[in-house]
Amino acid sequence: MADPTRRHALAQLGATALLGSATAADPKPCAKRIKVGQIGVGHAHASKLSVYRDSPDYEVVGVVEPDDALRKQAENTPAFRGVKWLTREQLLNTSGLQAVLVETRVRDLLDNAEACVSAGMHVHIDKPAGESLPQFKRILDTAAKKKLLVQMGYMYRYNPAVVLLREFLKKGWLGEVFEIHTVMSKVVPAAQRKQLTEYRGGIQFELGCHVLDLVIGVLGKPKDMTAFNLHSSTLDDKLLDNMLAVLSYPRATASVKASALEVEGGDRRHLVVCGSEGTFHIQPLDNPAARVSLSKAQGEYKKGTQDVKFPKYTRYVEDAADMARVIRGEKPTDFPYEHDLAVQETLLRACDLPLKE
Repeated sequence: MADPTRRHALAQLGATALLGSATAADPKPCAKRIKVGQIGVGHAHASKLSVYRDSPDYEVVGVVEPDDALRKQAENTPAFRGVKWLTREQLLNTSGLQAVLVETRVRDLLDNAEACVSAGMHVHIDKPAGESLPQFKRILDTAAKKKLLVQMGYMYRYNPAVVLLREFLKKGWLGEVFEIHTVMSKVVPAAQRKQLTEYRGGIQFELGCHVLDLVIGVLGKPKDMTAFNLHSSTLDDKLLDNMLAVLSYPRATASVKASALEVEGGDRRHLVVCGSEGTFHIQPLDNPAARVSLSKAQGEYKKGTQDVKFPKYTRYVEDAADMARVIRGEKPTDFPYEHDLAVQETLLRACDLPLKE
């Protein structure tokens, strides 16, 4: 029998799968547009603002960026062209503002997210959730008391292959999950490596968090974990660039591998879930395709191995749509506070970072 943490995780993931399927086929007229702003342009994924600018669900009221150099650089990019630039105080005092995207450099994510939640705003926080687990927990606790959404920016949650995997898990078509493999790698240029050394967690902290989020979604918080973290490059920058975390559960194991050295690593980014009745292999993650092997026919899927194709995946479009539904009270979040806290605690442990700072 699966442990309770896993059963809870799979129930949660099943709801997400059904939601993802319904969304694509249900273009309902939008209710009143949600006023949203953004703090920061320094995060690697800050240009996701274009998703909200293009969405009929949102009205983007302005962007905050106190760093003049970052702001000038952003002003010349399509995602930020023509936006209204504000101070943080001006943004948080904007009449009718309901949500804020926190897209600062990682070191500033939590301070800004905490200010937003304290001001009564729903927040989307890009990844990872900083280096202070106590501060992140405080943010989640405040959000819970104020009944606010905290949505993390892990970019594969609504990947169509991942959504289908969740449907398989919900229906029990893979049987009891006993093994998960993930890889999330690329070649990081020397200049960017230097920037990453600011964070002690290395490439697992930067990249591995995306797939760790998926692992925790399937199996829950691990019982134990062992990390193998190396600096393998000939560059003398001390960046942990070759990292592996092995997560242990009562009846399963999971591996989360990330490197900054793999040539064409994006093509090998994958998630493999092995169960007693089947295996679901997604590769590559960014342009998803899946190979599914089943011990017996399930629904429209035959016994044996088959390849499954998916439409082109655009990151964050479904995240934004789901955020709108949650804010409007149409549904609860699919990724509750407990899930995000478990992901962050496990990530810090995988990176050999302290949990109490």
